[in-house]
Amino acid sequence: METHKLVMPEHLNHFGFLFGGNLLKWIDEVSYIAVTLDYPGCNFVTVGMDKIEFRKSIRQGTILCFESKQNRVGHTSVEYVVDVTREEISTGVKELVFTTRITFVSVDETGKKRPVCAFKAR
Repeated sequence: METHKLVMPEHLNHFGFLFGGNLLKWIDEVSYIAVTLDYPGCNFVTVGMDKIEFRKSIRQGTILCFESKQNRVGHTSVEYVVDVTREEISTGVKELVFTTRITFVSVDETGKKRPVCAFKAR
């Protein structure tokens, strides 16, 4: 799944750079939508993200592209790889600014782990 986000002033820290927590929130949201669309009828919660390392700064006005790709399916969990790129509007050059893996676990109504639904929609 691919989606985009525009970095606005309310997403910035006092130095004018994107707060890392906002980026992580967007990754969680985008990937949750992907796993929910991939496995309708299943309830998922985020269980973890791998390697949180901010190596590129992101400024106001940047358009970010989030690509969430399924990486692994376990008995009760699903893992996605999320690549975040920015595109230089004047040149069209894309640059990877962040990547991570995020894992979701399938749960029942009481929050207990359950097997991932057998049906995959997409």
